[in-house]
Amino acid sequence: MANRMSKAEFIALVAMMFATIAFSIDSMLPALPEIGAQLSPDDINRAQLILTSFVLGMGIGTFFTGPISDALGRKPVIFGGALLYIAASAVAWASSSLELVLIARVVQGLGAAGPRVVAMAIIRDLYSGREMARIISIAMMIFTLVPAIAPMLGAGVIALFGWRGIFVSFILFALIVVGWMSVRLPESLAVENRRPFRLPLMIAAVQEMFAHPTVRLSILVQTLCMGMLFTMLTMVQPVYDVIHGRADSFPFWFGFVALMSGSASLLNAALVVRVGMRRMVTFAFGAQIAITSMVILLNMTNLSPTTSFALFVFWQTMVFFMAGITIGNLNAIAMEPMGHIAGMAASVIGSISTVLAAAIAAPIGLLFDGSIAPLTFGILTMCVLAFGLMLHMGRVEQRLLA
Repeated sequence: MANRMSKAEFIALVAMMFATIAFSIDSMLPALPEIGAQLSPDDINRAQLILTSFVLGMGIGTFFTGPISDALGRKPVIFGGALLYIAASAVAWASSSLELVLIARVVQGLGAAGPRVVAMAIIRDLYSGREMARIISIAMMIFTLVPAIAPMLGAGVIALFGWRGIFVSFILFALIVVGWMSVRLPESLAVENRRPFRLPLMIAAVQEMFAHPTVRLSILVQTLCMGMLFTMLTMVQPVYDVIHGRADSFPFWFGFVALMSGSASLLNAALVVRVGMRRMVTFAFGAQIAITSMVILLNMTNLSPTTSFALFVFWQTMVFFMAGITIGNLNAIAMEPMGHIAGMAASVIGSISTVLAAAIAAPIGLLFDGSIAPLTFGILTMCVLAFGLMLHMGRVEQRLLA
């Protein structure tokens, strides 16, 4: 391996690249009330679009970054993405209107797609087999800690510098990643191993994937699952603030929930070989339907404020836990028949499911009316649809085997 870094340093750098996404989303959560009050005082709810606009840009960027890095090399794509990310952060910092911030966040998402996709490709370039799996697992374990601390970091920056300071922290974060990588990590994709970028090949990959019934269903279910996750993320801060009056302690509760739900990957790793991916996903959605229905029914009764808050924290944890069980398995189900176009398939799956999920979450988030009804009914509807599609996937697989 031409890598000058030690394995530990390499894992730390990759984990930091992965963390770009979580840091860019979760650290914004404490800033939403202040941004809404300053830039959209007539409709504070619109500040939630700061989250989904970033996700939209990231989803679009995911479609292109993998194939472009196969053609140009890994480092140019990360440098180009970082440049977009930094420029968009500067625009958002200087913006005097919410609309301009939202445009900047879309561009910021486009830039962040570079580290998100290309980091995985760099691991694949330098390692293989069990060693590759081990490095990904360790990096992802470090990455799962970021959602736990990002809102606290965001709250600290806001307390010192106001909400605009968060965009300065994004610039510093990107500069550290790019500087570290440029000095310590050589280009991992040799010139002779590069493949030209061809849009017709990407279109053909999309057509092939949607022609395969299991892959098509898996992408649709993953879209709904990510839609549930993004809907929760867009509305969770207003729920803590407006309904429960806990805006000050929100970063700590969010961190607690993120740590608790992080155990989903451990449970999945322990059970998935015995139970199977499709059954694990189906069971997770079935359990979530039961839990969400219970939350809806209990909230129709006269709960005390403390009990109501505890119930919401429990439900939030279960939604994040469900996402931890399902998203990885759904990715694996979709990728299994697509081994011959694995890189392209990963970009297509990530892009389509992320863009559509953002399109679902954004309008639901705008329905927030001072109650959790839009959130609970929105997630329950998506969960029922996902559960039905997984049952249909089981029948499709039986027909294919027959």
